[in-house]
Amino acid sequence: MGSRAKPDRRADRLRVAVLTRAVTPLHGVGGLERSTFDLVQHLLERGARVALFTRPATTREPWTDDRLTFHFVPYRTFPGAGRRGTTIIDRSTAYPVFGYRLGRAAAVLAAAGELDVVYGLGASTLGYAAARRRAPERTVPLVLNPQGLEEFGGSDGSYGGRPSKRLGYEPLRRAVRYCAGAADRVIATDRALEPMIARTLGVGADRMRLVPNAVDLRVLDGLASPPDGARLRERSGIGAGDIVFLSVARLERSKGLHVLADALGSLKDLAWRWVVVGDGPFRRALETRIAGNGLQDRVLMAGRLQDASLHAWYEAASLFVHPTQYEGSSIVTLEAMSHRRPVVATTAGGLPDKVRDGETGWLVPPGDAPALARVLRTAIGARQEFATMGAAGRALVEAEFSWDRSADRMLAVFEELRTGRGRA
Repeated sequence: MGSRAKPDRRADRLRVAVLTRAVTPLHGVGGLERSTFDLVQHLLERGARVALFTRPATTREPWTDDRLTFHFVPYRTFPGAGRRGTTIIDRSTAYPVFGYRLGRAAAVLAAAGELDVVYGLGASTLGYAAARRRAPERTVPLVLNPQGLEEFGGSDGSYGGRPSKRLGYEPLRRAVRYCAGAADRVIATDRALEPMIARTLGVGADRMRLVPNAVDLRVLDGLASPPDGARLRERSGIGAGDIVFLSVARLERSKGLHVLADALGSLKDLAWRWVVVGDGPFRRALETRIAGNGLQDRVLMAGRLQDASLHAWYEAASLFVHPTQYEGSSIVTLEAMSHRRPVVATTAGGLPDKVRDGETGWLVPPGDAPALARVLRTAIGARQEFATMGAAGRALVEAEFSWDRSADRMLAVFEELRTGRGRA
């Protein structure tokens, strides 16, 4: 993990259960996986003991710590679901069933007096929520993090213009609402999500706490430097002064990369390159959209990359573009800002907390290709402001979205419940 300053808040006698369907490095890399890993690492660093409840590992990468124990519960889904991506039917059937079994396993540990607090992500807490409601005296406090609430239609409740998703997600919505009703505290990972949590989950200010998802700046700073970005540009045949748009995402329709392809199709009079890092079930459809807009010679599909290569692309980029239709906190946007890159993003989820229009980047409505094209044209015309905006983004991450700060905030929530202060 590299050297760190001494944490502000210690947790030497705290015993925490963390419930999640996936976590790096056991299940690959994604926003949820990475943020859960970082939280666990910072809890361990501060002296807490962590019992991690999740599905069996799908990779062979090691993860060991004397204060970390693993409790694996099988996740049974439909054949081929992993190849197609996480489907709506999987999220509304297999995931709640898994969450019930996972939570029940954590409840056994709590009843044995081996835990002080249970923290869980979304429906992974379902079984523990049931135990908390049924026999609260045999459980410990529950802290729920509902993440980006995609099952509730995103920040605007529109389901990305696909209302059929509303019906498909109904079982998952019911599960998450049930968990929220049993939780002692519910985490909002962004200020922009607080009204949505209040509206969709019925959680008042007395039970809601703001703990932003974050990035570990000391780790990120060690992954790549400006010379790494310059070398990558040279190897890729990109000139030192050329505009490079970078997008990093799992390739699913909800990430809106097809909207960006359409927007870029109207900017062929300008000089730029678009680099897409990531893979997923939407790749072929995206490549078709790119070809349909005549952009094959301007787009590099880099695929899934190791951390060092990914962060070299952040350094190589001129502008980070995140056209997502749904979003929670967007760890990749924070990573780009950590590398001092201005951002063009949609107003989905918690992005407005980070991308401050005209200060750290530009915001556009989700799914609006003409608006996105206009903003990109404006951004290219303001390229002399990139360094200033990038520096503002880095300063914002340091002030509000670093794990040194967020881990302290989360520990304050845990201690509030363990000591009985501020009960709802």
